[in-house]
Amino acid sequence: MESFDNIYLDLSKQPGKCKLAESGLGWKPSGGGDTFTLDSSEIGAAQWTRAAKGFELKILSRTSGVIQLDGFDQEDLERLSKTFKNWYGINVETRERALRGWNWGKAEFTKAELAFNVQNRPAFEIPYSEISNTNLAGKNEVAVEFALNADGDETSKQPAGSTKNRGQKAAAGPDELVEMRFYIPGTAVKTDKSVKKEEGAEEDGEGEGEGEGEEDEVEEQNAANLFYETLMDKAEIGDVAGDTFATFLDVLHLTPRGRFDIDMYEASFRLRGKTYDYKIQYASIKKFFLLPKNDDTHTLIVLGLDPPLRQGQTRYPFLVMQLKLDDEISLELNMTDDLLESRYKDKLESRYEEPIHQVVTKVFRGLSGKKVIMPSKDFVSHHGHSGVKCSIKANEGLLYFLDKSLIFVPKPATYIQLENIAVITMSRVGGAVSASRTFDITVSLKAGMGEHQFSNINREEQQPLEEFFKAKSIRFKNEMSEDATSLIAAALDNDAMGSSDDDGVRADRGSADEDEESIDEDFQADSDSDVAEEFDSAHESSGSDAEMEDASGGGDDDVDMSEAESRPKKKTKSG
Repeated sequence: MESFDNIYLDLSKQPGKCKLAESGLGWKPSGGGDTFTLDSSEIGAAQWTRAAKGFELKILSRTSGVIQLDGFDQEDLERLSKTFKNWYGINVETRERALRGWNWGKAEFTKAELAFNVQNRPAFEIPYSEISNTNLAGKNEVAVEFALNADGDETSKQPAGSTKNRGQKAAAGPDELVEMRFYIPGTAVKTDKSVKKEEGAEEDGEGEGEGEGEEDEVEEQNAANLFYETLMDKAEIGDVAGDTFATFLDVLHLTPRGRFDIDMYEASFRLRGKTYDYKIQYASIKKFFLLPKNDDTHTLIVLGLDPPLRQGQTRYPFLVMQLKLDDEISLELNMTDDLLESRYKDKLESRYEEPIHQVVTKVFRGLSGKKVIMPSKDFVSHHGHSGVKCSIKANEGLLYFLDKSLIFVPKPATYIQLENIAVITMSRVGGAVSASRTFDITVSLKAGMGEHQFSNINREEQQPLEEFFKAKSIRFKNEMSEDATSLIAAALDNDAMGSSDDDGVRADRGSADEDEESIDEDFQADSDSDVAEEFDSAHESSGSDAEMEDASGGGDDDVDMSEAESRPKKKTKSG
């Protein structure tokens, strides 16, 4: 038996003792814990290289597992080489690392990992078990996302022969690499054999199989696409969870925007789009909402995710799906009767024939075990709906009032728990009479957690909102009542100035009336432009009020009457 001290297994937090015997090898942490063993028949290859804590012995198991033993001294190579040669019949390969620091090289798909080589020397390797997802981030760019399994999630994929520490390296420090991007220019040649032989995405694409018959059809395609497809196949993204239990095709998503096919697996589900693919664990679903839209035609299914979905630098903490109420679907779960009876009894049915939003909700609820949150019965809008139309800045959406929270969808999806609300202020933006049609509410949070403002709420919704706040014992103040007297006074002044004058005839305001007309025409023309369409809500909340105020001219109390009287005289002279 050979023994080595202070050896780290897969960059574990604490060292341990590594022992090699004719029957295999084992590692036990010094501070106590689970022992890892590997049978000699499972050892497929061994590599010796420089690593973080000295020298590393990397063992590739015959079942595609990767075991890293770090912390050896240089003198240990001779003993290890003899042991592996005599007992396991394997030569320990010495590999020199690429030290140039170049960020360009060649990617090689091996049996267990993706290797990045610079001048035929390895710069780094990524085990497939560490890859959780990959996406085409551009025409020539592929994004690779790494698994976040610091909590030892048992649902993560672990090849036979790998260790329990695999995927837990983030526990060694506060920071962790979560995404890497590869830029892959040009085209590559793909043959049927190149995939079967597991040769990966080679840019030179030496066309083996040319002229060898119909079996090996040569296909030239974008090199980034071939890299992406090969990595999807090697890392078994999506398929690793087993057969799909159910699939929903072409489901419209408002966040992230697009149409995705949804594949439901035992421990995760996958969104397949034209550009992006996402794999999401059911354990990441923290909230599950079913929200009917005000059009009585669609309903929204909202999933709150933690960690959020990532698309480059953008994070999506909420998935928002939109489904039609009258679309029916017939679905038979791809699940054995034994599994359905033993694990999903009273949670799932073998067959569904209902509207699609109900089927999606029931399957998600059954597989994830999450409670479905519906709008509160304590709130009904003026028109009998569950949501109130409003805006966050320039983004229009619906604000729903739930029993324990508020949620605004679709963009930016905003979730507020009622227990975190300090006070809600109802106010009116601008001093014009037209502002009485809409109002804003500002939700201030406790302990300086900030505030959220929802604009352009219909004036008819004031009473239902106040009743809901009272029912939930939420502090609120209505600042609109303070403006009521001034608004009435402004309206009376408008009427008085419009009907009476010193001569008993309405004063001719000359060019002021023409200005009012031109302002309305200009505003209408702007609303037809592309910019105005994109920011309609911004015009309603600020621009229109300001312009209406200007157009009303003599409606304000502090208007300069001398200027108004001088204009008609000027026009009379010119006439």
